[in-house]
Amino acid sequence: MVIFLKKLGFGCMRLPMLEGSEKQVDIEQTKRMVDRFMGAGFNYFDTAHGYISKKSEPVVKECLTSRYPRNSYILTDKLTSGYFKTKEDIRPLFKSQLEACGVDYFDFYFLHSLDAGHLDLVERLGCFELLKGLKREGKTRFCGFSFHDTADVLEEILKAHPEMEYVQLQLNYLDWESS
Repeated sequence: MVIFLKKLGFGCMRLPMLEGSEKQVDIEQTKRMVDRFMGAGFNYFDTAHGYISKKSEPVVKECLTSRYPRNSYILTDKLTSGYFKTKEDIRPLFKSQLEACGVDYFDFYFLHSLDAGHLDLVERLGCFELLKGLKREGKTRFCGFSFHDTADVLEEILKAHPEMEYVQLQLNYLDWESS
């Protein structure tokens, strides 16, 4: 069973880089960050194939999954439309993500950054069905999508796909107006 220990996640989209380098993640610093996060009782980690120029997933393996028991953390990864063109591209991509992260399954796997512009592609290629298949196979525990558009587009997706188990919404405090 997936249990969130605390309501905060460790995002792996931006990690510390070695001084003087924009291309190499500071692995030792990231390990210390992961250890501190886990030590404080947090356990949710979020990555995606394209984060940090495709370095995020291997860093997750090196700093988290190779160092902690699989049942001690929750790992999310994403299917991003920019990394596949055909339905046949998706399964190999998914397999490479599992391998890069060093796990046999993801706790959460979702369609990344859905908006009106990406919706047609994921519908045409059967991505919602694919996610449900991955869940049936035990390759993900939950399937859903991250969303970056207007409320009416969100409602359209949810009506068409009530089987999706969650939606990750992008919220930015800097976008909020204070009254």
